Amino acid sequence: MAPRVRIVAAGLCAGLSLAFVSACGSEPALPSAGTQDAPAGQQPDLTLVTARNAFARLKDLDDAWKKRDCTKIEFMTTDAESTLGGRVCQAARNGRAAPSMPLYDDVTYYLPRDGDWFAALAQKPSPAYFVFAYAGDDWRLAAGPIPVVGKAPKIDDGVVPSGDSDTEIKATLVPQQYLTYLTDPAGVSGVRFASGDPMRDLLSELIRNPLRVRPDRVGSDVSLIAGPSRALLLPGNAALVFHALKLVITQKAGPGRSKLAHPLRSAADIKAFTGKTHPDKIVSTELLLVATRISSDNAMTTIGFNRIVSDITS
Repeated sequence: MAPRVRIVAAGLCAGLSLAFVSACGSEPALPSAGTQDAPAGQQPDLTLVTARNAFARLKDLDDAWKKRDCTKIEFMTTDAESTLGGRVCQAARNGRAAPSMPLYDDVTYYLPRDGDWFAALAQKPSPAYFVFAYAGDDWRLAAGPIPVVGKAPKIDDGVVPSGDSDTEIKATLVPQQYLTYLTDPAGVSGVRFASGDPMRDLLSELIRNPLRVRPDRVGSDVSLIAGPSRALLLPGNAALVFHALKLVITQKAGPGRSKLAHPLRSAADIKAFTGKTHPDKIVSTELLLVATRISSDNAMTTIGFNRIVSDITS
């Protein structure tokens, strides 16, 4: 049976110009995701076939992880995702389990007109978002999978906010709002998430960590990752924003101790990344991939979330 595929293509011109097209069936994946020749250095047109070919190459990326081919992993990824081809891949070569990617199907593509990126929502085996970007003369994975943790918003017409629209301005501020929330345990900033949101759980975890690891000492820091956040317009002047953050947790042995009493990372992970068995300090870095719905009244809801350990040093 041919995989189910849907496409939503949209853009902002003089006013909103929206189009919806459905497609089923499959075309063969090409070595490159581009579907037509373009002058050197010029981005080819973004079409359904282009998007499908780029998505199909996720299997090649999974094969690269199975083979611990760090060079190929870095080549096939960009933006936040490209950070995993370094230290994470080296740790996999040292015995750590490599990330694995199931065969995703039942995919909806959101293609911005004249855009250098697109998003995909795969429903099977479990809903997850992917973001692809054009870089280095090809389409590469920029973020994903980002498992859906809430209810994926319905997007009959997807559009990348552009120009000076209020929605675009609001969308660009989402990563900073997350940063503010996760570094403000007292809640004085006024940034809020509803009960059950993964950000509530993450902040609670960071607050509890010092008690969990006593007599070890622990601190955390959250920062923005260089690169663009990308957004799709939703009904009612809302937006779905894809962005990434970096979480760094530093844990040190307590006074007079030569090793950690309660490491926050497994012994296997520490060994694979650092080569050490009982260090007196570890600095753990996580990549946080996020899909956020921001409403017309600036309420934020985490729709998709993935935490990936990207490095451990000692």
